[in-house]
This record gives sequence, structure tokens and C-alpha cells, in this order.
Amino acid sequence: MLELVTDFNSIQKHFKMKKIYSVEEYIENNAHFEEALTILRDLVNNTNLDENIKWSAPTYSLNGKNILSLGAFKKHFCIWFFNGVFLKDDQNLLEKAQEKTKGLRQMRFTSIDEIDKNIVLAYIKEAIENQRLGKEIKPVKTTKKDIVIPIELKQELNANTALNDAFKTLTPSKQREYCQHIETAKREATKRSRLEKIKPMILRGAGLHDKYKNC
Repeated sequence: MLELVTDFNSIQKHFKMKKIYSVEEYIENNAHFEEALTILRDLVNNTNLDENIKWSAPTYSLNGKNILSLGAFKKHFCIWFFNGVFLKDDQNLLEKAQEKTKGLRQMRFTSIDEIDKNIVLAYIKEAIENQRLGKEIKPVKTTKKDIVIPIELKQELNANTALNDAFKTLTPSKQREYCQHIETAKREATKRSRLEKIKPMILRGAGLHDKYKNC
């Protein structure tokens, strides 16, 4: 199972989700920062990055790899660096979108006067060079947790061949649901009651919560 750690969810939540088809349209829709966004766009376009619209915002890439995006909000505008965690940030201009953010970093401005073109361009060029060097957050493989069958369910499966065979055909997630259902019961009588209720469900190949998933 792959756990994507490139913070695309973070950037998607922060950008306006109205469908945008061009950078010009994005800037027009954020007229209160039109001049500032144009300055940032010109700086980026002085490099060799490719300009596109992704997540309804201007996004810039190198050989198909996302480097940065521009964003505008009610009281501030910004540059998102997808792998900003690797930037040296000598000027201390970068911040996380949220505490759990991995690679994404934001350079935030509240007025056009805060834009130092030389400094901003230096950050952009460093981000490009980092990508060329392969500095990026990689997808991380996570191992699936072993399914621990409660002793009560194990005994029932050992005593009932048909039930055991049916349980083995269930997906790991369904097996895990049944095991947790029995394990979380505090009283022995409750565990026995739950066991009796889930046996026909297991034999049918159903999951514990299937009726809710199909609603």
C-alpha cells in the first residue's frame, strides 16, 4: 500500500476549487492581488518551468514534476513549493501549511511591497536545482498489519470447517473488522453473542459493515 506524502491534499484544500482553465483567468478572479500575482508569474516564467493549471491554480513543473504553484486568498497570496522542505530557507520565509505537512512549504505575502524579486527568484532556482538533483519526497511503502484473530473466534473457526473456509475467502479488511468486533467486546457473554450473529454473515461472504457501505 502506498502512502503518498507529497501533500497534494493540503494544496488542494487551500486553493479555490472553482474550475479554472487558464492562468489569466485565475489572476482575473483574484483581482485584489492581480499585480502581485503577475509579478510572481513573470519571475517563474523567466525560468524553464512549464506553466499549467492544476487544482484550479497556476502550477509550474520540470519534466512533468511539480515544482511550485501560485495561490491567492482573501488576505494574502503565496508560492507553494511542493518539495520546499529541501530548500535552505536562509531568509526564513517558508512555513508549513499544517503541522502534519511533509514536503510542501508556503512563501506567504500580504502586500506587493513584500516581494523581493531577487530573493524570490533565488528560492525558485534552488527548487528547480533540487528537482534536478532528485531531492523530492518519495512515496513510502507501508506494511499491512497482521490480522490477529481473537481466541474466541479462532476456536469457532477451528470447530467449523465451513466457517473457517468462508473466513479465509474474505478480504483482509473484512477479516480485520470481524476480529476487532469480537476483540472489543468486554464481557464474555457479549463476545459469544457477537460470534453467533457474525457466523451467518461470514458464511455469506459479507463484511461486518456492508449494509452501511451500500447505503
